Amino acid sequence: MNTVSTKIKLRAIANDKFYTPLKLVKIHLDKFDIHNAIIYEPFKGTGNYYNMMKEKYTDCNVIYSEIDEGLDFFDYHEKVDYIISNCPYSIIDKVLEHSVSLKPKIISYLIGFGNLTTKRIEYMNKYGYYIIDFHLTKVWKWYGMSLIVSFSNEVDKNIISFDRIVHR
Repeated sequence: MNTVSTKIKLRAIANDKFYTPLKLVKIHLDKFDIHNAIIYEPFKGTGNYYNMMKEKYTDCNVIYSEIDEGLDFFDYHEKVDYIISNCPYSIIDKVLEHSVSLKPKIISYLIGFGNLTTKRIEYMNKYGYYIIDFHLTKVWKWYGMSLIVSFSNEVDKNIISFDRIVHR
């Protein structure tokens, strides 16, 4: 088998640099009507999210980090209202932990569908963040399905339900 997804899945060294198509960035950003806020794009990459945010949210302060520019997300500790990005899947737990520490109203990431585990949902819930939006999608050459998931600390329950019961 010589498919793109097999190559990605079986690669020897992880490479989390998979840039988001502009049409998908637009779908992601259209989920939010944001005004007079601080929006943080922690994983700028080629700038697809950042540039579209600057165009769409003209009355907002849009800031970013990009490790290749010497601006590390994990060194950022300022106040933000929204975090929106396509984050590195290989360090998703660390990303969620640091995102929660910044205490924004909304945390919204494009992630691999398999990355949204019950354990991660429970972690977010523990810190007062609940799922408010859930959008499945497929990106050419990306492994499996992808998911735009948005968490808010302004609600008190998830829009999806789950349990840990082992049914027999």
